[in-house]
Amino acid sequence: MQSELTREMRRAFVPAKAPTRGPWLRLLSEVLGLAGPDADLLSHAERDWASATFSGARHTIVLAFEGAEAVTEGEAFIAALPDHEFTIPRHLVADAALTSVEHRQDLPRMTVHIEVLVLVDY
Repeated sequence: MQSELTREMRRAFVPAKAPTRGPWLRLLSEVLGLAGPDADLLSHAERDWASATFSGARHTIVLAFEGAEAVTEGEAFIAALPDHEFTIPRHLVADAALTSVEHRQDLPRMTVHIEVLVLVDY
């Protein structure tokens, strides 16, 4: 039998509203699908973004393509990214842009940095 104090303590630790889960997982799935099977996810960061009329988040994603075939896939990814139609429920991608590319010639390797602005679509 629970004491009244135990019940009160449990109620105190139950959040009033469960935190919402952002679209980051769906976004990463689509980016990696577009990048191809040889792309390696090096990092992902998300920061809140808002304007007078919209809210959302800016995602910074870094991918690596290692090997000649993977670098070719990376170049195709770079070409396809600006026109890709993302399908993220209740969100829309306002901008997907390449911010930098690093090449290594000795071991064919390309590192791609992109930023994706995802807005909440009410």
